[in-house]
Amino acid sequence: MSEQTPEQQGAQEPAAEQQAAPPRKRHRLRTTLIVIGTVLVLLVGGSYVAAAVMHVPAPHTLAQLEVAPPSMWGKYFPYRTVETGTTIELESAPATMPETVPWQGEQIPFDEFLSTTSTNSFVVLQDGKLAYEWYGDGYDDTTRQSSFSMAKSLVSLLVGQAIARGELSEDDTIAEVLPDYATGTAYDDVTVRELLDMTAGVDVSEVYNQYWPFTGTSLMYLTTDLPGFVKDHRTVDYEPGTKGVYRSVDTEILGLMLAQVTGKNLTELLTEGVWQPVGAEETARWNLDTDGGVEKAFAAVNATARDFARVGQMVLDDGKVGDQQVVPTEWITRIKTPAPLPVDGWQYSAQWWHPPGGDGKELSMLGVYGQYTYVNPTTGTVIVKLSDTTEADEDEEDVYGVLRAVAADVSAQ
Repeated sequence: MSEQTPEQQGAQEPAAEQQAAPPRKRHRLRTTLIVIGTVLVLLVGGSYVAAAVMHVPAPHTLAQLEVAPPSMWGKYFPYRTVETGTTIELESAPATMPETVPWQGEQIPFDEFLSTTSTNSFVVLQDGKLAYEWYGDGYDDTTRQSSFSMAKSLVSLLVGQAIARGELSEDDTIAEVLPDYATGTAYDDVTVRELLDMTAGVDVSEVYNQYWPFTGTSLMYLTTDLPGFVKDHRTVDYEPGTKGVYRSVDTEILGLMLAQVTGKNLTELLTEGVWQPVGAEETARWNLDTDGGVEKAFAAVNATARDFARVGQMVLDDGKVGDQQVVPTEWITRIKTPAPLPVDGWQYSAQWWHPPGGDGKELSMLGVYGQYTYVNPTTGTVIVKLSDTTEADEDEEDVYGVLRAVAADVSAQ
């Protein structure tokens, strides 16, 4: 995630050519795309046969996705379980939320912000302690919700660990790590660094055609054959390393690389490398393309708000949990340092966002539909917000303004 450009009719131009916009506008998996796609598939004779030929879920699954809230989409795809180890309990140190927060040029009540932005879960850690948590109807501290593109940031942590073990290098290329994917073209020379920083130029656009969602990242999310999808899209549409353009396929390729060099699937890597070390309370689920298949590296870790917060706290603590160095400090420095090229107008580094408007030290995991794990080193605050937003009720830059205000208020208590 994980996880857009305004939905103009028949929009086909590459994302690189669009004006800079909040990342949300470039990678929204709209429910309307799925329902329209369902109708189109059903219009094809033998709808289930057609779905199988197209390597997409059966029509009844597409219909379920259309009516379910995005936070629950993970229920409708196969998954592997990210196992827990010994839970590290969160010490409680209650704090109050500010009465009002800044929102689109005015101050509104904090509760109104939660409802306006369709929040399901809101968790605040201050100095590593549980300062505040709130859940909407039907959600609680055990509810797994989809990460969408927050998964991308988790993949980054796994890449950093693999590099520290000597299994991977940022200079490695697609052809070197995945020789079966080599094409004899510029695609072969795309590096791990370029994939991490979204400067690779792999031609799978985040701009969706609302009348035929079975293209680009929409299809990558739905496909039952992720390796086949990647092999079908082995071209670049600009010189790698020359500009930053947000493309989810970059993360999926990183996931394939990690599996290749480690001999393990992403779920195993996340379990051993992050979930158990941070002391997660609940198992997570990483959605696959098909039963026993490949993880949707870019979009689909389903977990609780508290456990996402534990990951954010580990990053805030320079990759440590207690005395254990979970993620190398060098990698934490890497993700904290903005890459030379912004991505769609925002600072970015190794699959982590650096929100505009702050002190330059904040960093964040970010997923479509309002998934945030916000880390503020200056105030010592981690905030997780999991939501089911629509385009009409959220602007990411405004949300970060609220998270920043909450962090400042809580840290001062």
